[in-house]
Amino acid sequence: MWFNQHTMSALASFQALARECNSIQTTAATLGWDQETYMPQEAGRFRAEQLSWLSARSHELATSGRWRDLLEQALAETGEADGTARRDLLEMKRRFELATKLPVELVARDTQSSSLAKRAWADARKANDFSRFLPHLQALVDINREKAELWGYAEEPYDALLACFERGSSTARLTEEFDILRPALAEIAKAAVEHSQSRYRPLPAGPYPISAQQAFNEKIARDIGYSFTSGRIDTTTHPFCTTLGPRDVRLTTRYDESDFCSSLFGVLHEAGHGMYEQGLPQEHPGMASCDAVSLGIHESQSRLWENHVGRSRAFWEKWYPVACDHFPQLQGHSLDDFMTHVHQVEFTPIRVESDEATYDLHILLRFELERGMFRRDFSLADLPAVWDESFEKLFGFRPQDPAHGCLQDIHWSMGAYGYFPTYTLGNLNASQLMHTAMKQPDLARAFDRADYAPLLQWLRQHIHQQGALYDPAELMEMATGLKPQARFHLEYLRGRYVG
Repeated sequence: MWFNQHTMSALASFQALARECNSIQTTAATLGWDQETYMPQEAGRFRAEQLSWLSARSHELATSGRWRDLLEQALAETGEADGTARRDLLEMKRRFELATKLPVELVARDTQSSSLAKRAWADARKANDFSRFLPHLQALVDINREKAELWGYAEEPYDALLACFERGSSTARLTEEFDILRPALAEIAKAAVEHSQSRYRPLPAGPYPISAQQAFNEKIARDIGYSFTSGRIDTTTHPFCTTLGPRDVRLTTRYDESDFCSSLFGVLHEAGHGMYEQGLPQEHPGMASCDAVSLGIHESQSRLWENHVGRSRAFWEKWYPVACDHFPQLQGHSLDDFMTHVHQVEFTPIRVESDEATYDLHILLRFELERGMFRRDFSLADLPAVWDESFEKLFGFRPQDPAHGCLQDIHWSMGAYGYFPTYTLGNLNASQLMHTAMKQPDLARAFDRADYAPLLQWLRQHIHQQGALYDPAELMEMATGLKPQARFHLEYLRGRYVG
C-alpha cells in the first residue's frame, strides 16, 4: 500500500487510492501504445494476456470494499461548502456504481478480446477479408450486450454504451438531433462538392518525403501549444492520442507521400486531444477532477484545432511559406490555389480522409449501424452488405470493397461502441466554442495573425481546467452561455464551403 490512511484525511486517502488505480490503468495504456506502434507481430497474444490481467486488477481495486469505504468516508467528511471536492467525489461515486455492476471476469474477457481483435482487424483490413474479423466482432458485440444489460438502460441497450462516452446523453435524444441535422448536412455537402469542383486546383505532385513532413508537423504542433517535453509523435496505422501519465501524452499519425496534408491534419487533430490532456488538472491522477469529461468534449478540441484553426486562411498565410521551404514543389503554386486543396470537398468512402462538409454524414451512418447491431436489426455476418446499402443511400455510391467500407475504422475492434456519435457532437461543440471565443476582440485579433496562445488559454480556462466535474451539456453552457445547439456548426459550414 502506498499510503497510511490512519494518518490522512478520508479525502486524501481516497485520492491516494485513486492514484494507485490510475497507475495500473496508465501502465496498461503504455502497453497499449506500444502494441499500436512498436510491438513485434508475434507478441500480440501475450500482450492481450498482460492487458487483460491489468484491467482485472484495476477493476478489482476500483470496486473493492476499501474503495467503497474510503469513498463513503470522504463524502461524509466533505461538506456542501466544498463544492469542487464534493462534485469530484459524487462523480467518482457514479463511476463506482457503474463499475460494481460488471464482474471482473467480464472486464478481463473484454480487454483480452479487444486486444486480439485489434490485430485481427488490422490483418482483415490489409487482406480486405471481413470474414477474418467477424468472429472477433461477434465476441465484442456480445460482450457489450452483456455490459449494457448489467448497467441497465432507459429504452434500448445502446443507451448504456453511449453513456460510457457521453455522460447524460441518450439514443433517443441523439436520434432526434441527428434526424434534424441529416437533411441540412446533405444539402450543405451537395452544394459544397459542386462549389469545390468548380474551383479546385490539384496539389503539385509528390513525393513529399516523410522526414520533411515530420519536421513540418512538429514545428506546427509546437507552435499551437502541444508540449514535446510531455509528449511525442509516432507512426501507426490509425492515428490516435493516448495518455500514459500526467506528463506523458502521446500522438500518432500516418503518412502519405503524395499529400503532406494527410499527416498534418492528423497531427492537428490528435494535438487537439493532446493539449486537452496536457491542460487537465494534474494534482490527483485518477480522480474525476483530473479527467476529461466526455468524448463529445474531447472531440470538440481535436476538431477545433484541425478544422477551425488548421483550415483557416490566417493559419496558412503564416505556414504556407514554411511549407514551401519543406516541400519545394509548392513554390510557384499560389496560396489561393493551395487553399482550394485545403477546402476541397468530395464524397469519399473513407471517413478519416473526408472533409468537414461531408464528415458528419459518415458519423450518421455509423450511428445508425451501431444502433442496429444492438437492436439485432441484422446479422453481423451481413454487415458488409448492410453498410454498403446504407452508405449508398447517404452518398449515392457504394464502397468498392470492405476495406473501404465496414473494415476501415479501428473503433469496433477496440470494443468502442457508442464512440462514433461523439465525433459529430464534437463538431457541434467546436463550432459553438469558436463562435463564443471569436466574440472576444483580443482572441479574434490574435487568431487573425495566427497567434493561438490566447485561444489555448481560453480553452484551458473554460474547458480543460474543469476536468469532469460537470456534465458535458452543463460545461458547454458555462463556457458559451448557451445550451449545446447545432446552428453554429451549420452556419460555419455554410460560410466556409457554400457561401
